[in-house]
Amino acid sequence: MEILLAKDMGFCWGVRRAIDIMETAAKEHGEIISVGPIVHNPQVVRELEEMGIRTNVKPEGDEHPVAITAHGVGPQVIDEVNKTGAKIIDGTCPIVTRSQRWARKMAEGGFTVLVFGDPDHREVRGVLGWAGDKAIAVRDGDPLPSPLPSRVAVISQTTQSPERFAEFVGRLMRDHVSEITELRLINTLCNVTSGQQAAARELAQETDVMLVVGGKTSANTKHLLEVCHEEGTTAYHIENAAEVEPEWLESCERVGVTAGASTPDSAVEAVVTRVRDIANEFDATRAPVQS
Repeated sequence: MEILLAKDMGFCWGVRRAIDIMETAAKEHGEIISVGPIVHNPQVVRELEEMGIRTNVKPEGDEHPVAITAHGVGPQVIDEVNKTGAKIIDGTCPIVTRSQRWARKMAEGGFTVLVFGDPDHREVRGVLGWAGDKAIAVRDGDPLPSPLPSRVAVISQTTQSPERFAEFVGRLMRDHVSEITELRLINTLCNVTSGQQAAARELAQETDVMLVVGGKTSANTKHLLEVCHEEGTTAYHIENAAEVEPEWLESCERVGVTAGASTPDSAVEAVVTRVRDIANEFDATRAPVQS
């Protein structure tokens, strides 16, 4: 059995930056309250908790600094923290920050902001907050709001696939061109995430099974899984090596492994070791019995 790794996968620079910021802050301040998980990966969150970074949904006052996660937050959360007097440690990915700024700029310019993405995702909720009441999130496949305002600005959740975002914009123009007098399109997609999706798509074409390693709440990991399925390849989303089932790999000659942008190298290495162990077990049971 051959194990192939995607040429582009794992920690992105935005996640690495957020973790570095938090590790440095923990050494300086000790206990820190994080407004939600710093990144969507349970192993990383546990490691940060061991350093003193506690995950909570709300700041608890000015006793401890408050960390903003890589996914960012809306301005109302910033205001709430400022009222407590707590120090803010901002780990927001700069690409997400750029999306937030565009949402605010377009809303202030009189545009209704359409955000292509999951309305329940932390990043999207934060972006919507920066646009105030002039923003609407539309999940992939959901109907577009109708009627639409005449001035529309379109941005995307940073982890969406370029293909799906392009399809969304095409549908918007096809179905609502008569209502729109002015359209602004801002590309807020993350190039790193797009590159990982392209690498996963390429690898899926060459393998019998794909293992996609990442947090179950990680949007970019879920999109990697979707990309593999779009290629017609059997694929499984796992958080850790223990989840790999031997029956998934029976009769497989080539197994591909990719990982989300919040997945540490150690998690990928553990999955590769697990697959090797399973392959060795298969070889042992298939070996001819010596007389």
